[in-house]
Amino acid sequence: MSYDWDAIIIGGGPAGSTVARYAAKAGAKILVIDRREEIGKPLQCGELVPTNKELKQLCPNVPDIDDLFQTPDEAISRFTNTMGIVSPSGKRLEYPFEGQILNRPIHDQKLVQLAKNEGAQYSTKSRVNDVIDNEVILKNGEHISSKIIVGCGGPHDILRKKFWDESSLNIAVNFVLMDGNFEDRVDLFFGSVAPGGYAWMIPKKGGANIGIGIQTKFSKNKSLNQRAESFFRKFEGEITYKGGGVLPMSGTITNFVKGNYMLVGDSAGMVLPSNGAGITTAMTGGRIAGQAIGNYINHGIPISDYQKNWNKQMGIEMKYSKRGIWWGGLMFRSPDWLINTGFNRVTKSLIWRAITCKPMFGLF
Repeated sequence: MSYDWDAIIIGGGPAGSTVARYAAKAGAKILVIDRREEIGKPLQCGELVPTNKELKQLCPNVPDIDDLFQTPDEAISRFTNTMGIVSPSGKRLEYPFEGQILNRPIHDQKLVQLAKNEGAQYSTKSRVNDVIDNEVILKNGEHISSKIIVGCGGPHDILRKKFWDESSLNIAVNFVLMDGNFEDRVDLFFGSVAPGGYAWMIPKKGGANIGIGIQTKFSKNKSLNQRAESFFRKFEGEITYKGGGVLPMSGTITNFVKGNYMLVGDSAGMVLPSNGAGITTAMTGGRIAGQAIGNYINHGIPISDYQKNWNKQMGIEMKYSKRGIWWGGLMFRSPDWLINTGFNRVTKSLIWRAITCKPMFGLF
C-alpha cells in the first residue's frame, strides 16, 4: 500500500515535536497534527526543568543530552541553584539543584522550529475525530493515511483512550502566574496544603509560577479550586494568568507500542511520579521514538525497539521514582504533625533520594 505519510503524530507538544524532529532527521516523511492555533498555548505546567549539567547527573544513561536539549536563551525566564522541600509547619529542607525556569510557550515553539528544520510538517487548528487502522480522520472529514501513528496528546490522548485499556492516577492541577518579587529558590510544599500531591512556587523573571496538584480522594470534600485559592493567598503579587490541567502520576504504562501505534510523553505515562517531571522525560522518549521510526522506515527494524531503548535510558529512574511515590503515599495519608516530624536532618538525604529517583537507602 501507499501512504500519505511515514508517520502522523497527534499532538505537537515537547513529546510530539521531538518525535517529529528525530524521525524527520532520519529521512521519514512526518506530519504533526495539533488542535491548537499556536503550539505552546495555553500554558499548562510549572515550567521548571533541570539544566543540562544537572540532567547528566540525574539521568546518566541518557546519551547526547546537549543535542537533545537545545534550549535557547529567549526560552529561559530564570535560573535557580536551590530547591526547598517545605513541611506543613513551614520547616524547609534545602538542596542544591541547578534548574532553569522556562517561558514555556517560547520553548515549545522552538521545538516546533527544530522539527520543521529537519523537514517535518505541521497542521494546526486540526482536530482528530478518530483513528481507524492506518487512517487518521479529522473533524472536517478528511482522511489521512500513515504507516505509523503516534499519540502525543497527553493523558486523554485519542489513541490511548481507544486502544489502551490501562488506567492511571491523574493529579488535578491548578496554577497561576503572579507578578512580584520572589526568592531565587524553587519551593515544593507537602502535607494538608496539597493532599495526595504537592504545591509549588517556581520563581520567574518578575514573578513566579505558583500551583497545586492534589488527589481528590485525599481532599476531604474541599475542592481543588478552594485549596488553590487558599494557597495562592500565601503569596503577595498580582495574578496575571490562571491555568490548570491533569498530570499522570502512575509512571509509564505497560506497553508503548501496539501494532503500528505508538504512545509518547504523558500519554505513555512518561512523568516521574516522585517529582512530577514531564518535559524532559517526554523529550527523551520523543527522541527514542523518533529514532525508532527512522530505523523502521529505513531498515525495517520493529518499532517495538522504542520501548527497549527507553528502558535502557530511563528504566532505572522510572523504577525508583515509582518506589519513591510509594513511600510518598505513606506521607500522603499521614497527619501534618507526623510529616513535620519526618522533616529532619536524619531523613533529609532520604527525601532527596526519593525525589531525584535514586534508591532510598543506596542499595535497592
